[in-house]
Amino acid sequence: MRRIAVWNTAFLGDAVLTLPLIRTLKNAYPDAEIDFWVRKGFEGLFAAQPELAGVYGYDKNGAQKGAKGALKLGRELAARNYSLFISAHTSFRSGMIARWSSAKVRIGYKSPCINRYFYTHTVSRRFAELEEIERLLELVKPLGISAVQDWPELVLPEQAEQSAEQFVARYVRGPVVGLHPGSVWGTKRWPAASYAEVGSRAVAAGAQVILFAGPGEEYMARDVLERIDTAGKQDAVLDLSGKLTLPELAAHLGRLGCYVTNDSGPMHLAWAQRTPVTAVFGPTVRALGFYPRGETSAVLEADVECRPCGLHGPQQCPKGHHRCMTEITPEAVWSDVKSKLFGE
Repeated sequence: MRRIAVWNTAFLGDAVLTLPLIRTLKNAYPDAEIDFWVRKGFEGLFAAQPELAGVYGYDKNGAQKGAKGALKLGRELAARNYSLFISAHTSFRSGMIARWSSAKVRIGYKSPCINRYFYTHTVSRRFAELEEIERLLELVKPLGISAVQDWPELVLPEQAEQSAEQFVARYVRGPVVGLHPGSVWGTKRWPAASYAEVGSRAVAAGAQVILFAGPGEEYMARDVLERIDTAGKQDAVLDLSGKLTLPELAAHLGRLGCYVTNDSGPMHLAWAQRTPVTAVFGPTVRALGFYPRGETSAVLEADVECRPCGLHGPQQCPKGHHRCMTEITPEAVWSDVKSKLFGE
């Protein structure tokens, strides 16, 4: 294999979970050039990844939207002369782009059944049996690769690392917990009052709090910020919501004593760097295979009979009660956070 394309233009967490597949390919083909195709806006996050020759963004909802944009991109891919094209995305559009890439070997999932037309080799995703990293690693089976990597090992750009390090040196004075109340999906959001209660308890215990939020989610962090009792302590709460690039966010998450988060893309940025994670899962469940790995990761869930209500979770609770989130108490979350920050 001279040149390889790995395609995953889904959400942020999906792209991070593809890194073990990329590491596995690089170990098997050390002299190959590997390009990673991701959703536009994620390119900078993977720019320093040592296994990659290039990272490219697909503007699937913008300039490259629709069949015409996909066809144009497919022709551009064909000009790159890929020997191998592996698609981790199951959409019809991704399949068409794979076919138009003209790569001699094209590997994708068996479902939907039309994928047999798009790919030279297909594998079962085994969704009910495997976790997502292992599902992705199924894609190397047609290549006869048996030695696989199962951890993302995210490598960040030096500028992002330096920026986070300088912030820590200037502002952080002890144990620090990150709170990230946002999510694209409405039902995945643990209540702001609950996040604030954990923040207040952290401040009272002598820790600092850093608030994070992505673009458009700043109001969620502000809602939490206004509710936290700082007890008059200066710099007890540091607000970085909406102020960081994606690589900078990842670098800051890598320096936390604990990260409290909903089931979200940034959650994967944290545990991939072995940051202790306390994840609050409502409409989604661990069994879907997208939970944070590692001995220092914990998933808190409520025993509600209607879970899960979807792969991502809808914007509003179909039952109208949102018990999957409201029944996870701040006391339970703080108990896990405290043990991570103070070993208690």
